[in-house]
Amino acid sequence: MLNIAEGYGRRDAKAEFQHFLRNALGSCNEVLVLLDFVRELGYLTEAEYKQLSNEYTTIGKQLYRLRQAWNPND
Repeated sequence: MLNIAEGYGRRDAKAEFQHFLRNALGSCNEVLVLLDFVRELGYLTEAEYKQLSNEYTTIGKQLYRLRQAWNPND
């Protein structure tokens, strides 16, 4: 989310804001991978994993839609 905050400060340059949104989406995907590791190591129950995974999947979809809304080609 820090990528979004940093990029929003530069929102007058749509392409640059898109770059930060792309980074935020990548970070979201990284968290999903880390959740898999944490679950496999036994630090999360299956229910906790499913809840967090669902939340990050939702966030990823929202970030994708936000990137589309800020398309620099518009």
